[in-house]
Amino acid sequence: MKALILAGGFGKRLRPLTEEKPKPLIEIKGKPIILWQIEWLKKYGIKEVILAVGYKKEKFFEYLGSGKRFGIKIAYVVEEEPLGTAGAIKNAEHLLKNEKFFFVLNGDILTNINLMKMLEIAEKTEYYGYIALVPMKSPYGIVELNDKNEIINFIEKPILEHLLINAGIYLFRPEVFDYLPEKGDIEKQGFPELAKDKKLYGIVFRNYFWKSIDTIKDKEEVEKLDINNALGLP
Repeated sequence: MKALILAGGFGKRLRPLTEEKPKPLIEIKGKPIILWQIEWLKKYGIKEVILAVGYKKEKFFEYLGSGKRFGIKIAYVVEEEPLGTAGAIKNAEHLLKNEKFFFVLNGDILTNINLMKMLEIAEKTEYYGYIALVPMKSPYGIVELNDKNEIINFIEKPILEHLLINAGIYLFRPEVFDYLPEKGDIEKQGFPELAKDKKLYGIVFRNYFWKSIDTIKDKEEVEKLDINNALGLP
């Protein structure tokens, strides 16, 4: 089974770190984000990875090469200009169209989400796309009031269990390519059409570790953690 990692973005919010290398090659505790991802994928038996690259693509070629030294097979699809998330997936159609299923993930995510749970659900249903969903963590502290508007409690950045967000991890059937434009973002051009046709399914993951490395602050926060333990890696 194959996984496509979307790794072509500029990573503007992680500057100056991304001035010399693309975001997936930013190190977390001495190891690039993309290598953490590869180890997580291998845990679920995925040993063929396609990288959708653009910005500073040569850095991926230099570090990862064919993937042999990491125990994985790596192929590349190159964006000569930014294609957006939908366009990047469409650009890899020739490598994925004959797969029964394939995973797609954003190149800035660290997680221990169980990919086999997604596959098990997909095997029993007939949707074209499956999106991993996680409860939203509030970016702010929450203030609680009583009926007199007296402040009774402060809760620092709680998990908002009733609000679910897109975790940037997808499982697709090849039929999804019929919904993807040559250029554009899948959140705006792809998912709305799939949802309208009732071809999209959400899989909720609660009590799992999930973190998107979007900013310097995100990087600093995750580096305080025991990453191997959080990701369920040896």
